[in-house]
Amino acid sequence: MVILAGGIVRSTGSGMGCPDWPKCFDRYIPPTDISQLPANYKQKYVEGRLKKNEKFAKYLESMGKAELADRIRHDKSITIPEEFNPTKTWVEYINRLVGVLAGLFLLLTFVYSFTYKKSAKRIIVLSLLNIFVVGYQAWLGSIVVSTNLAQWVVTVHMLLALVILAISIYTYNYAKQLSKTPSVIMYRILWLKGFLLFTVFISILQIVLGTEVRESVDVVAKSLASGLRDTWISKLGAIFSYHRDLAILVIICNAIVYKMVIDRFSGKAAPLLTARCILVTLLIQLLSGFALAYLAFPPAAQAVHILFSTLLFSLQFYLYLLVYRTSTYKQ
Repeated sequence: MVILAGGIVRSTGSGMGCPDWPKCFDRYIPPTDISQLPANYKQKYVEGRLKKNEKFAKYLESMGKAELADRIRHDKSITIPEEFNPTKTWVEYINRLVGVLAGLFLLLTFVYSFTYKKSAKRIIVLSLLNIFVVGYQAWLGSIVVSTNLAQWVVTVHMLLALVILAISIYTYNYAKQLSKTPSVIMYRILWLKGFLLFTVFISILQIVLGTEVRESVDVVAKSLASGLRDTWISKLGAIFSYHRDLAILVIICNAIVYKMVIDRFSGKAAPLLTARCILVTLLIQLLSGFALAYLAFPPAAQAVHILFSTLLFSLQFYLYLLVYRTSTYKQ
C-alpha cells in the first residue's frame, strides 16, 4: 500500500504537495484552500528546507561525502517555492498516512514477536530492526521533501523500501517455517538456489535503473512544462536504453527460474505456486512498461509499474527463502 501510494504521488507530481514534514503546511490536517495559508508561506517553507538541508549536508560531510554535501548546499532548485495545489497536497498527505499505518503494523509485529522469545529470538531482533529501518526511512522521506526530490535521495529511498520488504518477508517466512520440517526432493537444488539469488540481484539492479529513469523523466517533464508527453522517452538518453535492455535479461532469468522450479516441484508445492505468481507479475510489469514507453507515459501505468516491480522482487526473494530450506535426498 505504501509503495502504491508512493507511485501515485510520483505519477501525479505530488511529491512537493506538502513542503514540510511531518506536518503538512504546519497542520495535522492539510488546508484545502490557499486562503488558509499565511501570506509568506512560500518564503517560510523555503527557509525551513534550507535549514534542514544544511543539517543534512553536515551529516553527509561526517560520512566523508563532502562533494554531495556541497551539491546540496548549492542546489538552486531548492530555493524555488512550490505553488499550492490542494489536490497534490492531499495526495501526498494520504501517502504519509498510509506510511504511518504501515509503521503501526510493524510496531504491532514487534509487540507480538515476544511470543517467540523462547523459541526464536531472531524474530524479535528482526522485528525491532525493521522499526529502526522504517524510522530511518521516515527521516529520509523528510530529506526527499527538503531537497526538493533530489535524484539520488529518491533512489536511496526506494532501495530502503526494498530492505523493509525483505526483512518483513524473511521474518514472516522464518516464523512460518518454525513448525515445519525442511522439504526434501529427489533433484539437485544447488543450481536453482544460486541462479535465484542472481535473479534477485538483477531485479534490484533493474529497480535502481528504473528509479533513475523516473528521475530523468522528472527533469525532462520540468523542462517541457509537463507538455509534449509523447516526446519524453526519446529525450531520456542512454539510461532508458539500459533499463529496456536489462528487462530482456530479467525475462530470461525468470523464465529459467520457472523452468527449474517446475522440473523440481509438483502439485501444490509452495515454490511452484510462487513461481507461477512471478510469471503473472512479470507479465503485468512488462505490459505497464510498454504502456509507459509507447503510450505517452500514462500516470496509471507509472503507479502499476513501480508496484509490480516491488512485487516481483518480493516474490523472487520469498521463492529463494522457500528453495533455500529445500535439500536433495541422499541415499
